[in-house]
Amino acid sequence: MAKRDYYEVLGVSKNATQDDIKKAYRKLAIQYHPDKNPGNKEAEEKFKEATEAYEVLSDEKKRKTYDQFGFAGLDGMNSGFSGDFRSTHAFHDFEDIFGGFGDIFDSFFGFGGSSGRRHSSNSNRGSDLRYDLEIGLKEAVFGTTVEITYSRNVTCDACGGTGAESGSKRRTCPTCQGTGQIRRSTGFFSIAQTCPSCHGEGTLIDKPCRVCNGTGLKKKPEKLKVDIPPGIQEGKKLRFANKGESGANGGPEGDLYVYIHVKEHPYFARQEDDLVCIVPISFTQAMLGSDIKVRTLDDKLIKLKIPAGTQNGKTLRIRGEGSPNLNNPNNRGDLWIKIRVQYPEKLSPKTKELLQKIAEIEGENLEPQPLPISTWQD
Repeated sequence: MAKRDYYEVLGVSKNATQDDIKKAYRKLAIQYHPDKNPGNKEAEEKFKEATEAYEVLSDEKKRKTYDQFGFAGLDGMNSGFSGDFRSTHAFHDFEDIFGGFGDIFDSFFGFGGSSGRRHSSNSNRGSDLRYDLEIGLKEAVFGTTVEITYSRNVTCDACGGTGAESGSKRRTCPTCQGTGQIRRSTGFFSIAQTCPSCHGEGTLIDKPCRVCNGTGLKKKPEKLKVDIPPGIQEGKKLRFANKGESGANGGPEGDLYVYIHVKEHPYFARQEDDLVCIVPISFTQAMLGSDIKVRTLDDKLIKLKIPAGTQNGKTLRIRGEGSPNLNNPNNRGDLWIKIRVQYPEKLSPKTKELLQKIAEIEGENLEPQPLPISTWQD
């Protein structure tokens, strides 16, 4: 099968800059890498073809020769794909090619710019934990303190977190020689995998701890007081550092995240920092006006003036009786009162007589026209 032009392989013009060539190769390498396409011979060939093209075009001397004489000019220049891709020019400057994606590429494909097992303070960090806490609207608005109970893995007291019985030691894994990885070659490329014997630890225990079965961790119930700040809303989370799982082999602890869920209140609803409730009044109070007392979420009675002629669905405001703002508790929202006018189902003879007189005085529209949509109320 005849080779394709290297510029065509990478999808760039002959005037492409080195940056253009790197970007084009990076895209193809990620798309066709054998680890992403296991058993796909076509993808394997495309990956090999792209790497060979990049090896030539990224080298100014080889590129100049190729531009002048084509494939024939590259004979004897050690061009083309040379077997293990980690040794080719295409991967000599891995971090530069993949522009900061080296760690991602390493973890995904099983290789990177450095060989051997990586050791870092965070490699054995414990897992984060999640706790879902349900509270009432009043507690969410005004804050509270709740004690929660949960379980987490902590360092085993029996072995001190080593995972080994007293007198037993960890020894270097003979399968991976302590690297935590094994490498296998398939055709023209090699793949690093987690060692099946030590599961990436690089060491083995001759006699695992009987208490923790060699994990170095054990379950322990924990109690924690959670301070709920005023104004917290549904779905917010609170972070408690180092309250998650303990890390393996003495690694740092993870964090605990408490997710807040607010129960529905029977009388009040929340809209951002405002509170809303519906208050019923009689039709006489609506017509003549009245002074009523409204009970707030924190059980205060506040005087509210109902203007004469108040319509059903009208909304009145009591300033500063809403929820504190989570980020600025000194700022509080408002309490919005939605009026619902209640009409009696049965009228006494006296009431009927009085209403009939009112109708005669005020007059009644017996041919009402529909109201414009702009005047509708909820």
